[in-house]
Amino acid sequence: MSKAVAGFSKLNKQEKIEWIAKEYFANPEEATNLIKKYWNSDADLQKLHDEFIENTITNFYLPLGIAPNFNINGKNFTIPMAIEESSVVAAASKAAKFWSARGGFKTTVLDTEKIGQVHFIYKGDKSKLESFFTAVKNKLIEGVSTLTQNMEKRGGGIRDIVLRDKTDALDNYYQLHATFNTIDSMGANFINSCLEKFAEILKSEAEQHTAFTEEEKQIQVVMSILSNYVPNCIVRAEVSCPVEDLNEDKNISPEDFAEKFITAVTIAEKEPYRAVTHNKGIMNGIDAVVIATGNDFRAVEAGVHAYASKDGSYSSLSHATVENGIFRFWIDVPLALGTVGGLTSLHPMVKLSLEMLGKPSAKELMQIVAVAGLAQNFAALRSLTTTGIQKGHMKMHLMNILNQLKATETEKLKAVKHFETNTVSHAAAVNYIEELRKENSEKQTVQ
Repeated sequence: MSKAVAGFSKLNKQEKIEWIAKEYFANPEEATNLIKKYWNSDADLQKLHDEFIENTITNFYLPLGIAPNFNINGKNFTIPMAIEESSVVAAASKAAKFWSARGGFKTTVLDTEKIGQVHFIYKGDKSKLESFFTAVKNKLIEGVSTLTQNMEKRGGGIRDIVLRDKTDALDNYYQLHATFNTIDSMGANFINSCLEKFAEILKSEAEQHTAFTEEEKQIQVVMSILSNYVPNCIVRAEVSCPVEDLNEDKNISPEDFAEKFITAVTIAEKEPYRAVTHNKGIMNGIDAVVIATGNDFRAVEAGVHAYASKDGSYSSLSHATVENGIFRFWIDVPLALGTVGGLTSLHPMVKLSLEMLGKPSAKELMQIVAVAGLAQNFAALRSLTTTGIQKGHMKMHLMNILNQLKATETEKLKAVKHFETNTVSHAAAVNYIEELRKENSEKQTVQ
């Protein structure tokens, strides 16, 4: 157990590394060398990374892959994906190729509303509070004009502010529930700045409101913060084709495939245990693009899973039907994303990813990200309902297993060849490499 450290943030980078290496590692020199191995050789680039967050000591890399052949609304995209999980990029690429031959993906942004709330306690007559809010609403909006003017020039700003009575949930609890359009910015800082100004005006106006008693004037603002639940910032992505065009797998008829696929989706709609894993697969695609484009995947995850529970039970984000011989598969997903501000103008790989996508607007990025999620879901369900998911996944995972076993390049080539016709598992890979090494050892002994 290490001792507590005082003033850690005041230490320079080298001092932080020395302290960590000494306190936590049996071999401090080895730990220090590994930490420094992941520094960028470009000093300016490393300094940029160091300044993204606090107490940085090194970089933590994720692979950046690309999934080509996405036809979205008639336009071709190659999508960048930052993710460590094997088979995700391959699965998305395979689904993209499948649907590019069947009309591609169609997307629609249903709305882009974002939400922020001022949470406060008011002990008094509700009708008086309502009258007070009506009187000061314009002052709230006017009071943030210096914050909203640039956003308004781009077509965004405050949509509305409403007073919400939440006293049924908590005594004396009310909200200012504000809705925003932040155009191409994710808008967290903009929204939070507006909310804090609303809170300041709310309190000062209440203290001067002659209709309030002294107790009613003492509105207690608990907090002012945006919500990552954005049920009205929704994008729809979908694919469709005649059932007979679902003819890629020779081991199952298109009709049987469609029926089995829809049943699998329906199970995820009805069964929360399945829905969680079903939606996790969707997020494999969504998160990978969100990270590659410098957006907040934690906010996206929180909002998406809340949306999946909006009807009172956790359910599938995707849906499928067959009507009049047409197979249709779609997803409605809340995505609060930005293409300006934050890391989008700082992180070199983020800038590269956005340029690869044609420098999209926030609305366009919403559509691309939703398509990545739908493609990933289609690929997973197709595998699950036909060959099983492990066959493809474990073949992609084989290289990770071989690297864990420190296989040589020759051993890797032989292992890949061997498992083209044999089932991949960790135990099978271990046994194969051990046998291979045993054979080599015996040959060297004979020589």
